[in-house]
Amino acid sequence: MPDFLLPDLGEGLTEAEIVHWLVSVGDTIVIDQPVVEVETAKASVEVPSPYAGVVTVLHGKPGEALQVGAPLVTVGAATGFVEPGVVTAERVEEGSGNVLIGYGTSTATRRKRGSRRRPANNTPVAATVSAPVSAKAAAVISPLVRQLAREHGLDLTRVPGSGPQGIVRRCDVDKAIAEVAAVQPATQPVGTRIPLKGLRKTVADKLSLSRREIPEATVWVDVDATGLLAARAALNAVGPKVSLLALIARFTVLGLKKFPELNSRVERDEIVLLDEVNLGFAAQTDRGLMVPVVRDTQNLSTRELSKALADKTSAARDGKLTPADLTGGTFTVNNYGVFGVDGSAAIINHPEAAILGVGRIIDRPWVIDGQVVARKVCELTLAFDHRVCDGGTAGGFLRFIADCVESPITTLGDL
Repeated sequence: MPDFLLPDLGEGLTEAEIVHWLVSVGDTIVIDQPVVEVETAKASVEVPSPYAGVVTVLHGKPGEALQVGAPLVTVGAATGFVEPGVVTAERVEEGSGNVLIGYGTSTATRRKRGSRRRPANNTPVAATVSAPVSAKAAAVISPLVRQLAREHGLDLTRVPGSGPQGIVRRCDVDKAIAEVAAVQPATQPVGTRIPLKGLRKTVADKLSLSRREIPEATVWVDVDATGLLAARAALNAVGPKVSLLALIARFTVLGLKKFPELNSRVERDEIVLLDEVNLGFAAQTDRGLMVPVVRDTQNLSTRELSKALADKTSAARDGKLTPADLTGGTFTVNNYGVFGVDGSAAIINHPEAAILGVGRIIDRPWVIDGQVVARKVCELTLAFDHRVCDGGTAGGFLRFIADCVESPITTLGDL
């Protein structure tokens, strides 16, 4: 007695939930007769049987989810009188081979669901005989088979069909593909598949959402960071260490007070200006990119902010961040200079309104008082939501940060 397994549903779907059975144990069925209605993540559809015979076991109850490849129906051989054209489980070895949700091997028009009549128990029903296939047309029922052939450049009219009335099945297309591959080099690259799941999927979903919803624009400027390095060295000589990121983050908080449009978010048809500055920063970990958030940074001193950034970074790399540590940000700073790159058009961390990027600091020629000298130069980049402000505001904010970097002593003196 053959088991009819839940077939490949296509489009990456791996399971389906039984809605209701269209047959009962003891019913006699024919090839391509719909036996069950299932619901996937995409739609509610009917599954036709590749076997004819008597239903002996229904594997599953309505509401139960089955994995692709799990037994669906067990079909036994029909007994007694069999009308011409009926293929029983005893007389078919492979089944129709074309089982796909909503499709089978028969080309007959299906009855609508509301008018379908279930075959009486133990009553043989003749299989529908397809009309002769034109010599110039490909006998194909399954869209999956057509798609597979199209992807490999196969002419289906030249593929011999092994199904009833010459129907071209997937196994026929697979055989044709193998024959072509045997005489010519493969055109499709072979690689390793890595599931997009967990943290990587969460990040991917959020970045995709940002690209879909936020009309972003980008501005950038080169700055002389020589004074910034000198200021950090002076601070570190008299107290706890202060990172470059902490200094730029401190300038950012001050800049957001001057340009509050960038510390906001769009909710429906409103721009919400936020009172607190919850600063997110990009941190690369073994698990992937994370954006921890330091809350209420407007109330922190430069050294307090530096310690908070260091603590969050350590927690991220040790896998000790809580969900609360990764949510609620209002603005993000991304120091991609640690990767040795000069600039980047960063993606805004949805639903925030902007992200500041900091490139690497390297020696470059710089003009001072008409003289070309070597200075420590880096590039600052601002990606912003064009709905919340125009280029004047974005440029003003970025220029303010640049001035702070180039004249940090003056700025720190005003804090």
